[in-house]
Amino acid sequence: MSFDLLSAREGRRPFWIAGPLALIAVITLVDVLTPPQVRLSPFLVVAPAITASFSGARLTAAVAALALGAEVAVDMTEGPPALNQSVATLALAAVSALVVFFAYLRDQYARHYRHVRSLALTAQKAVLRPLPEHAGPLHIASVYLAAEAEAVIGGDLYAVARRPHSTRLMIGDVRGKGLDAVGEAALVLGAFHATAHREPDLPTLAAALDGALAATPGPLDRAAGEDFVTALLLDVPDDAGPVSCLSCGHPAPLVVRGGLPVEPALPDPAPPLGLGLATLYARTGSFALGPDDIVLLCTDGVLEARDRAGTFYPLPDRIRTWPGGDPQSLVSYLRGDLLHYTGGGNLGDDAALLAFRRRDPPAPAPAPREGPA
Repeated sequence: MSFDLLSAREGRRPFWIAGPLALIAVITLVDVLTPPQVRLSPFLVVAPAITASFSGARLTAAVAALALGAEVAVDMTEGPPALNQSVATLALAAVSALVVFFAYLRDQYARHYRHVRSLALTAQKAVLRPLPEHAGPLHIASVYLAAEAEAVIGGDLYAVARRPHSTRLMIGDVRGKGLDAVGEAALVLGAFHATAHREPDLPTLAAALDGALAATPGPLDRAAGEDFVTALLLDVPDDAGPVSCLSCGHPAPLVVRGGLPVEPALPDPAPPLGLGLATLYARTGSFALGPDDIVLLCTDGVLEARDRAGTFYPLPDRIRTWPGGDPQSLVSYLRGDLLHYTGGGNLGDDAALLAFRRRDPPAPAPAPREGPA
C-alpha cells in the first residue's frame, strides 16, 4: 500500500473504524453467550490488525487496548480464568503490541517518505516552470503526464520566452523517462531561457541549445548517439505574420482549424539536440495562423500511447471529436481522453501537450475629438 493511499484512508477513518469496533462487540457477545468451552476471544486480535491497515499507531493501540479489555471481561464473566485462558490473554497482548509497533514504524517511514517526496516535487516544479496563460497576444495552455507515478515531471519539457515583437515556444523530449531524464531536461530548459530572447532566428537558437547540450557530460554517451533531446522551436510574431517553426527530430505541430487537425507543410526535421548536428541540418519552415486557429504541440508519449490492444493513440482522430473551445479546453479534453484510452494512465512514456492561439491585439481607441475653442 502506498503512503498516499494510506493518507487518503486516514482521512476516512471515522467510517473505517466502525468495522473493528463492531468486530470486537460481536466476538465478545458471542463468546459470552456460548458455553465456556467455546473460546472465540482469541479472534479479537483481528481488530487491531485491521485497524493498522488504514490508521496509525495511536488508533491501533486504542483498538488493541479495547480488544484486550474485552478479552479480560469475557474471562471474568466465566469465573476465575484457567491456564489456557491466561495464555490466550497474554498471546493477545503480545500480538497486539507487535501490531502497534509495526504501525508505529510505518508511521515513521510515511513521514520520512512524505518529506522526501515534498522536496523532490518542489525541485521538479522548479525545473519545469508553469507556463503563463498569456504571452503577448498568445493564449497558452499545457498539460504534463509523467510516466512514473511518483514523479511530476520526467524527460518531457516545454518553455515560453518573450521577445520584443514575438513569442518563442519550445517543446522537447529527452531520451528516456522518469527522474533519470530530469537533469537533461533542466539543462535544455536553462539554455533556452538564457538564449531564446536574444538569438536572432531559430537556427541560431537551435545551435545554442545543441552546443550547450553537447558540451555537457551526460549520463550516457552522446558521441555514440545514446543521449539526445528532440525539440520543436516556434517563433510566433505578435502581428498576423506566419509562424516560424524548426524541428530537431520532434513531431510536427498540428493546426486545429475549424475543429479539424491540419499538419502544415514543413521541412524535414534536423537531427536531435546533443549530437552536434543540428547546426548543419536545421531548416526553418513557416505556416499561416488565423485568429481562431489553435496550434497543438505534443511529445512522443502522446503519439506512442497504446490501448490494451496495443493500438497507438490516434491523435488527429481524437481531435475531431473535441467539441471545440479554447486551448485550455483542448488540452484538458485530450488529457482525459488519453488517460481513458490507455486504461487509466498506464503510459509507457512521459507525455506533454501544449496548445496556443493568437488573438489579434485590440485596436487602439480613437483619440478624443477636441471641441470648438
